[in-house]
Formats: sequence, structure tokens, C-alpha cells
Amino acid sequence: MRGDGDGWVVGSHGVRRWGKHGAAGLLLRSPDASGAPTVLLQHRAQWCHHGDTWGLPGGARDSHETEIHAALREAEEETGISRKHVRVRARVATGEDVPGWEYTTVVADIARQMPAVGNSESIALAWVPESQVKGYRLHPGLAETWPKLELTQIRLIVDSANVVGARANGWWRDRAGATLAFAQELQHAFPVTCPLPGGGFGWVNGAELVVEGQARGAIEKFDDTGVVTMFAADGIGDDHIVERAKRSADGSAADGSATNRVTTVVVSADRGLKERLPGDVRVLGPKTILAWLAASGS
Repeated sequence: MRGDGDGWVVGSHGVRRWGKHGAAGLLLRSPDASGAPTVLLQHRAQWCHHGDTWGLPGGARDSHETEIHAALREAEEETGISRKHVRVRARVATGEDVPGWEYTTVVADIARQMPAVGNSESIALAWVPESQVKGYRLHPGLAETWPKLELTQIRLIVDSANVVGARANGWWRDRAGATLAFAQELQHAFPVTCPLPGGGFGWVNGAELVVEGQARGAIEKFDDTGVVTMFAADGIGDDHIVERAKRSADGSAADGSATNRVTTVVVSADRGLKERLPGDVRVLGPKTILAWLAASGS
């Protein structure tokens, strides 16, 4: 069954929305050569609704589809990028002034910029730097929702003992080996578009792993590529994490120089640690980062 979603829904004031069962679009991000986020935008053909504007690939949802399936299908048809490369992170539903009709933005990322080949619905497709999206003549729907979708840069500090301990893989028999394996897996998980506690999205393209105790033996065996960096705690790992988070929170680097303002996120399920962190630091649980590993195929 396919194609029963095509058609207009008309509201009481004559407002028209495409998609008998709603519509969905794919907000796909990928890093540029420097690791900064870019967004795949579609320059819509003149004959399309709101033609000659820039928007997201997408379209009508069929009755048998989920919003995610519809967004991935439509995006693959309109860009040629296979859904098998896409890592879905979240979905954002937008209510409209037509009863029963809803547009869903599926937020996703891909490991590298892939060539996009448009169909008749596109004048062009382009990977646009995140910082430049607002400068384009956007589809009205995207222009309205963009403030909810745009990214903040994330500095990720990981309580590695807490995350490694959340996996039932015998880590206690070889803490250094389990920590090394986790760090190696994590290097292949980035970049990540991360839904943040309290709302909004962050762009994560690396991590700082704080290791303590026997796990510190992993550091000398780890090939630090700059994506994931290990830091040895002299004593308790929590103390080191708090100190690192404070440096970021007040805008100072380890050498005392100024840094660009970013959002600091600590990954840990330790309630005591959470209570000690600066107020503007956000916290994610280990399940979040383990889900990133699963999505990357690690």
C-alpha cells in the first residue's frame, strides 16, 4: 500500500496543507571538513507549494507509515541519499491551524556529506553551513520552526566509569580493557545531533573521557585522534569532572585563555555528581551515549 497520502487538507478558513495524513520532512545534518554542522536544504521547484523557497526534503505521509518512515522515504526519493546511512535522533511535531493535520520534522545526521541528486521537485540541493541557514529564503514552515531546531555547540564530558559500568559485559574483570574498548567505539559515533534536556539540540563532534583507578591503564594504549580524549583523574573521578565543568562554565580554558561559549554536557547517572555541577551544565544519562554507539553500528 502506497500513495494514499497525496492530496490537500483544507481548513475552515481555506488554509491548505499537503498530505491527507499529515506530512514529514528530514532535517539532515553532516559535518564539513572542519567538523562544523551543515544542513541539507532543498531549493523547491517553482510549481511546488511555496515554490522557489528553501526547505527540507519531505512530503505527504501515507496512512500505513510512521512519520519517520515517511520522512526517510521522501528524502531518499528527492535527494538520492539512502536511508541506510541516516541516523535518526529525534522528531519534532508542529501543530497547524488545520484540525487533524500535523507536520513532523525528523532530526537526523549522517557521518559525511554525501552527493545529493534532486528530482523534479528541486531546483537544487545544497549542504548549507548551519550558521547561514537563516540567510536563505526559507519555506515559511521551516522559517517558523527553525529557532527550535538550530544547534548549539556541545562540550561533552563523560564519566567513563559510570557509562562503562552501565554495560553488562564483564567490565569489572578488566576495567582498563573495557574502558579502552568503550573509547574506541565512541570515536566512530560522532558527529551526533543530540536532543538536550530542557529543549533544543546540540552538535557533538567529540568527547572528553575522565577515567579513574584501574581504568587509567587504558590511556597509554589509546590512540587519541582528537575526537575522543582521555583524562586521568588523580583521585576521585567526580572531582576531576566537576573541575573540568567549572572551567567550561566560566569560559576559561585550562591555560586560563578565553574560549568560545559552548554548552557543557556531562554524561553520568551519578546524582551526587549532578548536584555538584555548575547550574548551567546539562546532564545526560549513560543510556543516551550507549544509544549513540548502537546507532553508529558499534
